[in-house]
Amino acid sequence: MILLTGTAVSKYNRQSAVASDLNKAAKALALKDANLWGEGAKAEAGVRLNWIDLPRSSRDLLPELDALSAWARANGLNNFILCGMGGSSLAPEVMAKTFNREITILDTTDPTQIRAAVPQDLRQTLIIVGSKSGSTIETASQKAFFEKLFTDAGLDPVSHFVIVTDPKSPLDISSRASGYKVINADPNVGGRFSALSAFGLVPAALLGIDVSVLLDDADVASSTFTEEDSPAIKLATLLFEQCEQNFSLTDENSNVSGLGDWIEQLIAESTGKDQRGRLPIVIESAKSEVSGLALRIGFAQDSADLNVIATLGEHFILWEWVTALLCRALEVDPFNQPNVTEAKERTGELLAQWASNGIPKNEAKIKSDNLEIFFEGSATNFADALKSLITPASKYLAVMAYLNRTADFPILGIRSLLASKTRIGTTFGWGPRFLHSTGQFHKGGTPNGIFIQITGDSKEDLAIPGKDFTFQRLLMAQALGDALAIESRNFPLMRIHLLNREAGIAELLDLIAKL
Repeated sequence: MILLTGTAVSKYNRQSAVASDLNKAAKALALKDANLWGEGAKAEAGVRLNWIDLPRSSRDLLPELDALSAWARANGLNNFILCGMGGSSLAPEVMAKTFNREITILDTTDPTQIRAAVPQDLRQTLIIVGSKSGSTIETASQKAFFEKLFTDAGLDPVSHFVIVTDPKSPLDISSRASGYKVINADPNVGGRFSALSAFGLVPAALLGIDVSVLLDDADVASSTFTEEDSPAIKLATLLFEQCEQNFSLTDENSNVSGLGDWIEQLIAESTGKDQRGRLPIVIESAKSEVSGLALRIGFAQDSADLNVIATLGEHFILWEWVTALLCRALEVDPFNQPNVTEAKERTGELLAQWASNGIPKNEAKIKSDNLEIFFEGSATNFADALKSLITPASKYLAVMAYLNRTADFPILGIRSLLASKTRIGTTFGWGPRFLHSTGQFHKGGTPNGIFIQITGDSKEDLAIPGKDFTFQRLLMAQALGDALAIESRNFPLMRIHLLNREAGIAELLDLIAKL
C-alpha cells in the first residue's frame, strides 16, 4: 500500500480547482481518454496510453522471459551489459540497484567509458540492446562496436545479444534478419513510461529479479488511483500547487535506490515544454543544499517534506500516473519531446559538416594548461564570467558533463560547490544521457536556466564500425549540437573543456571553491 507522509501532505486541499479537476481526470485516464491534454495532444496521446495496462498486459511476457532467462543460464551468460538511452536504461538501472544485481549500463558515447565496459572474457557476456525507435544513434553505435568485438574474438554475436525494440522498427527488422533473439515492446507505450514493459522487464528477468511481483504490486496500486483523493491525485496536485518549478528527490534510507534518476527523466521530459514544467533535482540527502528552496520529496519515512513510501512496482506506476495528471494541470502534452528530437538533428548536422571540413577550432576566452573556457561577454576571469551568467530571473543552474561517469566521478563535486556559491537549485547530468531526460526541459521548459557544459579530451578513441566518425567525435557533436540549441535561445551558457581530464577537474573545482 502506498503511504504519503510529511508536512506537505496537510497542504493538499481537495476543494481546490486543480484537485477537483484531477479527481475527475483520473477516472478518464483509467479509460485511456486521449482528450485529457487538449486537442493538440490528442493524436499523440491516442497511441501512447497503453502504459496504463502494463501491470496486467506485461504478464503475457512472463513465459518468454522465463525461456530467455533459462537460455542465458544454460549458456553461462552471467555478465550483462545494457546498451540503451533514457527510458531503455533508467528503469533497469533502478531495478538493479534496488535488488542489488550487477549490470553495466552503457548510456554514453564516451570512448573511455565504453572501453572500460569491455569484459576480459566475452564468452560469459550478454549484450542487451534496448531502443524503442530502433534508430537511436548512441545505441546503434554501441551495438556495432560490440558486434565487431565478438566477431573479432571468434564468437557469434547471435549467441550473445538480446534485442528489445518496437515491432517493425529498423532494429527489429535488421535483427530478425540476422537471427538475433528479439523481444518486442508495446509500440503504444512511450519510452519514459516503459518501466513495466519489455524495456524494463527483459533486463530485470535476466538479472534474476521476480518481475511478476513488480507487476502484481503495480496492478494493485493502479486499481486505487481513480479513488477520490488517491495518492496519485494528491501528489500531482501538490506538485502543481506547492512548487513553482523546482522540487527535489532523495532516496536516502529508502528501499528504492536510484529511483530519483528515473523520476527525473519522467517528469522533466514530460512536463518541460511550452515554456513551463516541473524540474526534479536529485539530491543525496534531504539536508543537501543543491536543490535550493524547493519542495523536498523522499522515499523513506521522515526523510523530507513529503515522503512517498511504496515498493518499486508501486512507485513505477504511481509516478507515471502522477506525471500524466500533472501534465493535465500544466496543460502540456506528456508524450511528445520536440527538443530531444532537435538535439538529435543538430548532432547529425554537425557530424555531416565535420566529415567535410573537420572540427572547427574556436578560441577560448580563458585558458590554462588544463582548461579552456568559452562564453559570451567581456569577462577576463572565471569569477566574473560566472557572475555574468546569473540574473535575478535565474531559477536553476544545469551542469552538463560529457565525460566518463565512472572514471571522472570527482566532477560531481562541482554541483554542491556551485549551489553553495550561487544559492540556486543545481542539477547535474552526464552527457549524452541527460539529453534523453532533463535536456527536454532545458530547451522547452521555463526559460530561466543557466547552463555550464563540460567537455574533455580523451586519452583514447574508438572507431564505430560502418561510420566515418568515432565515439569521441560523436560525443563532441552531441555536446556542441546541444550548445547550439541553447545558444539559439539566448540562454546563458559557459563551456569548459578539459585538456587533461583529471588535472582539469581538480583545477576547476579549486577555481569554484575560491569564488
